[in-house]
Amino acid sequence: MLSILLNIVAGGLVSEIVVIAAILLILFVIFKFGNIILVLILNSVLGLIIIWLVNSFFMLGITYDWITWIVVAVLGLPAVAVIILLKLIGISI
Repeated sequence: MLSILLNIVAGGLVSEIVVIAAILLILFVIFKFGNIILVLILNSVLGLIIIWLVNSFFMLGITYDWITWIVVAVLGLPAVAVIILLKLIGISI
């Protein structure tokens, strides 16, 4: 029994299992955070398109700076609504 266990450890079966487990963990993390990254990209693109359309039609003068980009990317379309409302009452971010 002990010789079989030593043979398995020495043969690399344990290291192969560890490598497979590590690969599965990495794939899980990529798929989990990949979805979040896709949602952030979609929110930022849609938000910037809406800000561009509002600027084009209503000439509000909302700037396309890093603060606007980050707020829209993280908070999505509700952030666009807040930015537009703030601009309408005279507050620029």
